[in-house]
Amino acid sequence: MSMQRLDDEGAMTPPPTLEWTDGTIRYEIGSGELHLWRIRTDADGTDLSYGLSLLGDGQRERASRIRHAPYRERYIRAHAGLREILSRYLDASPRSLRFAYGPAGKPALADATVPISFNLTTTGDLALVAICAGAGRSADVGVDCEWIRPRHSIEAVAQRMFAPEVLQTLASAPQDERLACFYRAWTALEADAKADGRGLFRPRPAGAQPPAVLHCIPETGYIAAVARETLPPVKDWSTFDLL
Repeated sequence: MSMQRLDDEGAMTPPPTLEWTDGTIRYEIGSGELHLWRIRTDADGTDLSYGLSLLGDGQRERASRIRHAPYRERYIRAHAGLREILSRYLDASPRSLRFAYGPAGKPALADATVPISFNLTTTGDLALVAICAGAGRSADVGVDCEWIRPRHSIEAVAQRMFAPEVLQTLASAPQDERLACFYRAWTALEADAKADGRGLFRPRPAGAQPPAVLHCIPETGYIAAVARETLPPVKDWSTFDLL
């Protein structure tokens, strides 16, 4: 199976590094804006007992099934953080939020009083949440972030997942840049698939156009991609640290 894509900035353009603002108040978001939030999922993140108290019953049950403690703690902090972030736009308590899930598992707010689209990604000790105003396909947003670490199988993964033009870009990259190029292509692919909720292994609906994809560096050692039908330039994104 060969799947598209790379990005909309040009494969060799270095992604911009984000600067983060303390996020401590209630937020509103306008049409066409993109808000990106950073959540710490390591020991520097939210208190685990508090985080667990914010989760819904299904999320607590899922957390209890994660046997490896660091993974369980990251899950709790990421999903508690998502609830805290969404509550600031909805003027609702984090614990009260209810979610509905698409065919491939993409969450959406159920019975939201404010129409917003969101997406969560977790990797390493970091989680990101993308927020957009509105509902429906034009508002759908996907985000993927990857911790850049050595992989021994990038060629095999690329051959199975990437379109020919992406494979060509990867093959032509200098050896010392190939790993970063792979992660750039992978995050674009994931964000694209998450935007409309179809997942990696379902084809794009007939006649549907691919979304715009833009990359950024959330912090050293990571790369992220955001996908949406239309996106403002990265320099116009609002970027917040969850505190």
